[in-house]
Amino acid sequence: MDRRKFIKGTALGSVGAAGAALASPAIAQSMPKIQWRCTSSFPKSLDTIYGGAEDVAKYVSEATDGNFTIQVYAAGEIVPGLQAADAVSSGTVEMCHTAPYYYVGKNPAYALGATIPFGLNARGMHAWLFYGGGMDLVNEFYNSEGLHYIPAGNTGAQMGGWFRKEINSVADMSGLKMRIGGLAGRVIEKLGAVPQQIAGGDIYPSLERGTIDAAEWIGPYDDEKLGFYKVAPYYYYPGWWEGNLILNLFVNNDKWAELPDAYKSLLQTAGKAATIEMLAEYDYKNPTAIKQLVQNGTQLRPFPQDVMQACFNAANELYDELNASNPAWKKIYDSQMAFRGETYLWQQVAEYTFDTFMMVKQREGALNTGN
Repeated sequence: MDRRKFIKGTALGSVGAAGAALASPAIAQSMPKIQWRCTSSFPKSLDTIYGGAEDVAKYVSEATDGNFTIQVYAAGEIVPGLQAADAVSSGTVEMCHTAPYYYVGKNPAYALGATIPFGLNARGMHAWLFYGGGMDLVNEFYNSEGLHYIPAGNTGAQMGGWFRKEINSVADMSGLKMRIGGLAGRVIEKLGAVPQQIAGGDIYPSLERGTIDAAEWIGPYDDEKLGFYKVAPYYYYPGWWEGNLILNLFVNNDKWAELPDAYKSLLQTAGKAATIEMLAEYDYKNPTAIKQLVQNGTQLRPFPQDVMQACFNAANELYDELNASNPAWKKIYDSQMAFRGETYLWQQVAEYTFDTFMMVKQREGALNTGN
């Protein structure tokens, strides 16, 4: 509804001046002026992942005729990227845009609202969150941390990262210093690797100086922008620790409680829109980027099967440990893993067989359009 036209129409209609006087305050009460700050965990240069927060702010402002505005700040402008959630829970800002698994040092259960190694793909994660009770379960935990969780982006399945040397067997993981996010670091530790938690903007210089031997970020589009191919020639796949990655908004609990219901609904809807758009944008941009990377000398490598299996076993060992020691983790994990079995049973029936057939056709050249 256009607020100005409604008020003007009421004033000129049969209700008369008294009706207009009543209508204006009613609308003002339903759409109060609110200004929030949102700190991002990402630099502006990573336009797709940083852009998720900007999309949310744009949709909210447009839908409220500018009454609910959200100013987005890049990582480092208010707080460092990996401290975004802390800034929200402490009340420094009302909201942040981040990846929940950055905060597994506080509690491993944080990762379950983002992704875990050998977990769900993007479609499975969305289904579990929105229809499988996942939103209620993760918010029960996040609320206890002073935060309200709203999905706002998804990267889809990620690449396995950039390596300065080839990985031919599990033995090559021993002593490897790797920038890696979330619980994946604890998994590769079990194989003898040394995980490092480094913000996106600091990865390139660490690789260049040899402070780390390998690094994962997201996928071809962002990785090309960050220039990793210049300092680490081997690009591995798949990112078994990120079959998807939900980005999210964390809102301060008190600020969330103060929002009018209409604004709460709008913020959640804007987050869903940003989730769909980010995934679509990466799906559109990554094909071009992967070709450009290969043209620039990048050497694509699949992880050896013994490495994949060893990591799968190590992840399950870690989950057994967490299930035995962390009730908050176990409650969410049990629900998510029950659905994991169901969704992969279904996806292999139609989705997988269709995709596999089409991929074979692509390799045969039957899908070429002159490129």
